[in-house]
Amino acid sequence: MRAADGPQGPSTGSERAATGRGRRTASGVWRWRHSSLRRTTDLVEAWVALAALLLIAVASPATGLAVGLRVNASLQHQVAQQHEERHETTGVVLRPVRATRTTGDAEVGAGYAGPVVVLARWTAHDGSKHTGRASTVLRAAEPGDTFPLWTDDAGRIVNRPVDARTATAQAALSGFGAFAVLASVAHCARLLVVRRLMQRRYARLDRAWARVGPEWGRTGAGG
Repeated sequence: MRAADGPQGPSTGSERAATGRGRRTASGVWRWRHSSLRRTTDLVEAWVALAALLLIAVASPATGLAVGLRVNASLQHQVAQQHEERHETTGVVLRPVRATRTTGDAEVGAGYAGPVVVLARWTAHDGSKHTGRASTVLRAAEPGDTFPLWTDDAGRIVNRPVDARTATAQAALSGFGAFAVLASVAHCARLLVVRRLMQRRYARLDRAWARVGPEWGRTGAGG
């Protein structure tokens, strides 16, 4: 009689093959191809494990690398564009307007003085003079103090442009995120399939036991 689909026997070897070790997974698939004890669920589980391994070991890193390179190219283009459109200049404090103090804030650290809003004047990239409010990290902004700021072509204050290293770090995080997501999906899908296969095996075992159980141990029943 063909071996029952239980938790022992050939299923033990196939479950070991599904641990994620590539060489053992591939050999497990090959070993069960023509075995007389092989069940359909054994072969399905081995192929699912091999497919998950390929996704985690090959497809996921390749996808992460592709995403990282694509994001990096986009961010580097934005960095170059920002450096073309934004220009560093020097602001001169005319008088303080408002000081924002966040001493003791856990997010910025104890003793940190937040940005100070001042009335300042600056010269734009085209040589035009401007006056307006600006934020500075000066701890004590006094008239005549200078601080760096960035402006656009029209002389309006803008944020500091992103540097290339920061863009590269963001792209690397994006690539790693894509790798982690795809690898997690492959692993979870394998676990789900294996769980369904185990349920199917136990169901077959219950049906087989229901057929032979009443006769077990009787004389002449082969028990």
